[in-house]
Amino acid sequence: MPRRRLSKLEDLDLNNIVSAQFDEAAAFLNYPRGLLEEIKCCDNVFAVNFPVRFGNRYHIFQGWRAEHSHHRKPLKGGIRFNPMVDQSEIIALAALMTYKCAIVDVPFGGSKGGVALDPATYNDTELEKITRRYTAELIRKGFIGPGINVPAPDMGTGEREMAWIFDTYDAFYPGGIDNLACVTGKPVTQGGIRGRKEATGRGVQYGIRHFFYYTEDIKTLGLSPGLEGKRVSLQGFGNVGAHCARFLSQEDDCRIVALSERDGAIIKPEGIDIEALARHRNETGSIRDFPGAQTVADPKAALEVDCDILIPAALENQITAANANRVRARIVAEAANGPVSREAEKILLKKGVAIIPDIYLNAGGVTVSYFEWSKNLAHMRYGRLQHRLERMRGQEIVEFLETTTGSQIPHRTQQVLVHGADEIELVNSGLEGTMVDAYEQIRMVFKRRRRLPSLRTAAYIVAIDKIATAYRELGIFP
Repeated sequence: MPRRRLSKLEDLDLNNIVSAQFDEAAAFLNYPRGLLEEIKCCDNVFAVNFPVRFGNRYHIFQGWRAEHSHHRKPLKGGIRFNPMVDQSEIIALAALMTYKCAIVDVPFGGSKGGVALDPATYNDTELEKITRRYTAELIRKGFIGPGINVPAPDMGTGEREMAWIFDTYDAFYPGGIDNLACVTGKPVTQGGIRGRKEATGRGVQYGIRHFFYYTEDIKTLGLSPGLEGKRVSLQGFGNVGAHCARFLSQEDDCRIVALSERDGAIIKPEGIDIEALARHRNETGSIRDFPGAQTVADPKAALEVDCDILIPAALENQITAANANRVRARIVAEAANGPVSREAEKILLKKGVAIIPDIYLNAGGVTVSYFEWSKNLAHMRYGRLQHRLERMRGQEIVEFLETTTGSQIPHRTQQVLVHGADEIELVNSGLEGTMVDAYEQIRMVFKRRRRLPSLRTAAYIVAIDKIATAYRELGIFP
């Protein structure tokens, strides 16, 4: 059954929210109405009911694949396995993907897919059958292919499901030289790329880190420059939330003061050890009752903890008009898609809370998916050609410095100079550069157009400008 989308206070339909956000940004632009409507509308939606046999029983599953925009090819977007997913949500997520790709200069159109099911209620064999049958339906209708539409993991799916999708596609098109590029987020041994699994969380880290680069912006929020010691509360300890928490705590010295999952939240003002929490969850199946932390039954408790940075990394519409006034963060960093409703955003902005928008901040996944897709088409691992050359040049620099100075360079410095970049370092470097460049564009628009209400509106303006330019280059609009 589809989720209930209307509350007593506001419309929580994600598709309506994304549409309204688009309209708000479009009002600041001078493009023909027809062009704006073309950018905004969803081009195609494939809805399917398909049977899967388990023993002597047949189960009927409902799935979708939305193609929002064909201004760039191929189209790109994850596949979500969730019992509450429906067509309206899939269309909204496809639209967000279009704008996201434009913001980070990834040359894809936006797409999204989903199957209405709870993965926890099926075993591995059953999930494989479901995934393969859904893939077959996409193939039959032409909604998947290296140059057509390239899926990726999303909620409820991961590397394993992407490997099944590739294997199914490869069986339909044996010998296809570019078959690996039909899907991203695959295991490294199956054509994946190092760094893809943690890419969304890593992108969130890089986005927050660069947000703090501008001291004048941070001071207006009543915060000191730099991430060291900043109190962070996260909602969601899945792939995105877990990696984001680990990177911010271990690499930027942030203090994770609260964290929540679907079965509750834990609060520890002095800081949560993320590695220890991961071990605790593996052993007990839950984050609840983590030693030294307070356990709260309400999963949304982490949203209301006193902190500097709040990172909703779970579902949409987690901060609404009903709880926005209880948010005590200075910055809300949207790692999830659509976690803040329209009415909630107005409340937060009025309170002086900065919101780093989802269409920028969680674009790390699609960015590294682009790297993987490019790698699959090139049939060459990143770093393979230059790694040895960089090491040789570094060694020559060390020997030259030691000869000219007459002193030995410390071993640790030698390692830095001699070390050649490998795939994961190149991926992370490319991702960080992408996130930095994208934020620079958003911030520039926000600063120059002083009447803009938020960074989100500035991000949409950046996206619409780039997509409009693409349509005009195609000669569709004058």
